[in-house]
This record gives sequence, C-alpha cells and structure tokens, in this order.
Amino acid sequence: MSRRPRRNHSAAFKAKVALAAIKGERTIAQLADQFDVHANQITAWKGQLEAGAAEVFGAGGGTADRRPAVDVKALHAKIGELTLENDFLEGALTKAGLLSAKR
Repeated sequence: MSRRPRRNHSAAFKAKVALAAIKGERTIAQLADQFDVHANQITAWKGQLEAGAAEVFGAGGGTADRRPAVDVKALHAKIGELTLENDFLEGALTKAGLLSAKR
C-alpha cells in the first residue's frame, strides 16, 4: 500500500470545512468522508477558527492582506546598493590621495 502524497489545502477550503463542522448538521466522521480529510484535521481547523474568530471583529478585522508598512526587501536592496557605492568611492578617494587610509 503506497502513501498518499502530502496535500496543501487552501485557506478557503479549510474555512469551508471548519464552518461545516461548527454548524453541526453532520458528524465529524461524515464530514471527513465528504471532504476526504482526516477527522483530527477537521477538529484542529474547527478549533483554529473558533480561536481566531474574535480577530475578525477586532481593530482592522477582516483584512486578509497584512503587509508591513515598509517593504523590507526593497530596503535590504537599497542598503546593499549604498554599501557598494561607499566602498567604491572610498577606494577611489584613497587611490587619489584625498582620503587617508586611517579613519
């Protein structure tokens, strides 16, 4: 018997299954058969939904896209660019004799 490859479920699918579990119209075992997911996984998703439900109604609730105010990748790229420029200029000024080797 071969193992099933690992599956990654979307957030929408997890929410759909968890909401069905919370409604309570069907048992966890029936939902597991319907959605082809293990019963323990359904219970875990249900618990996560119940634990995170308060965040939906909190400050800024419902915003799925929570990016930081600053783009960190762009800042790291800029730091690298400025470091290269400083190193180049320091070398050029040292060769020209305008910058002493000692700082």
